[in-house]
Amino acid sequence: MRQAWRWFGPGDGVGIDDMLQAGVEGVVSALHHVPTGTAWGAEAIRARQSEIARRADGSPSGLAWEVVESLPVSEDIKKQSGEWRAHLDAYRESLRHLSAAGIEVVCYNFMPVLDWTRTELAWRTTHGGTAMRFDLTDFAAFDIHILERPGAAESFPDGVAEAAARRFAEMPEARRKELSESIVFGLPGAAERFDLEDVRGHLSEYAAMTPETLRGHLVDFLSEVVPEAERCGIRLCCHPDDPPFPLLGLPRVMSTEADYRAVLDAVDSPANGVTLCSGSLGARADNDLPGMMARLGPRVHFLHLRNVLRETEGTPCSFHEAEHLGGGTDMVALVKAVLDEEARRRAAGRADASIPFRPDHGQDILDDLTRKAQPGYPAIGRLKGLAELRGIIAALTHPVSGAA
Repeated sequence: MRQAWRWFGPGDGVGIDDMLQAGVEGVVSALHHVPTGTAWGAEAIRARQSEIARRADGSPSGLAWEVVESLPVSEDIKKQSGEWRAHLDAYRESLRHLSAAGIEVVCYNFMPVLDWTRTELAWRTTHGGTAMRFDLTDFAAFDIHILERPGAAESFPDGVAEAAARRFAEMPEARRKELSESIVFGLPGAAERFDLEDVRGHLSEYAAMTPETLRGHLVDFLSEVVPEAERCGIRLCCHPDDPPFPLLGLPRVMSTEADYRAVLDAVDSPANGVTLCSGSLGARADNDLPGMMARLGPRVHFLHLRNVLRETEGTPCSFHEAEHLGGGTDMVALVKAVLDEEARRRAAGRADASIPFRPDHGQDILDDLTRKAQPGYPAIGRLKGLAELRGIIAALTHPVSGAA
């Protein structure tokens, strides 16, 4: 398992020197400033590689850009409207440039409109740190009373709309503003930022789209770009929906093992793979993460290892970002499944036997509380998670455990 760390570029509050002190082996990054639908140029890719290769004092870092997260898929491609064919051309061009730069793993997602959704970016935990949180009642208050989406009240489980009405009535104006900003925050570091009118406009364009149609568009996208990825030696890997259940009336197509299996079978290529995110998928009690790793393992090209604690029953539910060993996913069992898959790959002679992973997200603790890094991406909180994951790996691979 190759230890990686996400970096949002020179403006990130957690820098290259911090990553070196954390002991990571490779860097996960993207050209967040390039507008979605535009090809990533070779010069811009080289510039990002150069930034990663240097410490703050200009000396070599010894680190390299190893995984792209994310090369975004445009809304036009997801809807098959507007400039979607030109955006496919740009996507293929980006893959060619990334391959020429020596990068082989490219993560993306196919979530309509919002890349991830939380109702609080700095929820106070019992130990005094903060974590990202999704509160279903708060989200319903936003959807019904702030966004005022038609039919929103009927889309929630029994009792949620009534609770949301009470919550909204008691909510100070400052909290209403904070809630809206948290939900439409989008991808950290991204060039695009949405306001409420942008969201309403996108929702209207998706209003008639079913999950079956969106899945068909994903398969069409992959049918267009996977052959280019194969030629380039690139492994594409789709990130799951976050959270893995429908929101805002939008279709979801990558929330369960069955969703992944359908898409992997539809475009059956080693270049069409999985980003197994234990935090996103773990927000559903019916997702068996160790089992998914065992069954989908040959096509898992990238791992996000984090944990969430589900606060309510059922799907959808409320949850918050837990400590890496403290949520609902059995992280020891999941890491064991990853190590088993790597052993199978080594026995088969696969060049990609070591699967890159990163300690996804993390609680803001200690100096994180004043550093103000990207939401979900603190220095010390992620380092704590990485240390815990390293401990699991060391224990499972130590001779005393019976490992070969």
